[in-house]
Amino acid sequence: MVFIPIIVLILIILIIVVSSIKIVPQAHAYVIERLGAYQGTWSVGFHVKVPIIDKVAKKVILKEQVVDFAPQPVITKDNVTMRIDTVVFYQITDPKLYCYGVQNPIMAIENLTATTLRNIIGELELDESLTSREIINAKMRSTLDVATDPWGIKVNRVELKNIIPPAAIQDAMEKQMKAERERRESILIAEGEKRSAILRAEGHKESAILDAQADKEARILRAEAAREAKIREAEGEAQAILKIQQANADGIRFLREAGADEAVLRIKSLEAFEKAANGQATKIIIPSEIQGMAGLAKSVVETIKES
Repeated sequence: MVFIPIIVLILIILIIVVSSIKIVPQAHAYVIERLGAYQGTWSVGFHVKVPIIDKVAKKVILKEQVVDFAPQPVITKDNVTMRIDTVVFYQITDPKLYCYGVQNPIMAIENLTATTLRNIIGELELDESLTSREIINAKMRSTLDVATDPWGIKVNRVELKNIIPPAAIQDAMEKQMKAERERRESILIAEGEKRSAILRAEGHKESAILDAQADKEARILRAEAAREAKIREAEGEAQAILKIQQANADGIRFLREAGADEAVLRIKSLEAFEKAANGQATKIIIPSEIQGMAGLAKSVVETIKES
């Protein structure tokens, strides 16, 4: 029975010692208070606190965090009310300032985001608000980063998640977009028809040019063929005449070389006269020698008849 209080005391001491041992995980930090006052910040690793006197005031996450705020009503410069919800990416850089700088850091960031967004959108008209997201994001990030620096918070990015204009504005925008699409469609159709007409006209033009060139080349070829035929025909006739003349010259030369007498030459003349008489000529010029021979032949015939 004497050992029971000792065992209980030992157990209490062990519990106190074990509870005083702390291991800080990666990307975390512990803010330590001693008797209610800030004592220090524990980083990653093994730590031991003084029992009862020290306590972990806050466990801080050092990783980048994301908070999505509900849509906030804002009014543009041209008095159009719309709702915008934002997403803020932030990171705690100083655990001490984060714990003691502001009562509720997330609520403070949300309210600061809403007021900053109203100020920026109030300087823009509706169309500018819808098309200037990058500018709005940059201005909000810059403003929030400066405002949250005393709280140990760094704002890395601010994104406009949704921009919700009024229903009437949405209907008007949809009608405008539809009209714009129809206008672009009409322009595209007109340009297509114009291009098609131009292509057809160019096709007809090129076809007519090709037809004219083909006809011209055909005429030239036909004329060249006719000219070539005439040239060949004339050359043929010239060669025929040349050969006839050559044959006649060869015959005469042959007779001379053979020593033909006057009677043979006159017989050849009569044969030539016979061939001339059988032709289509209407006039025949008879040499005097042939006329004499004809008279002689006539006299012989008459003498034979009288006998």
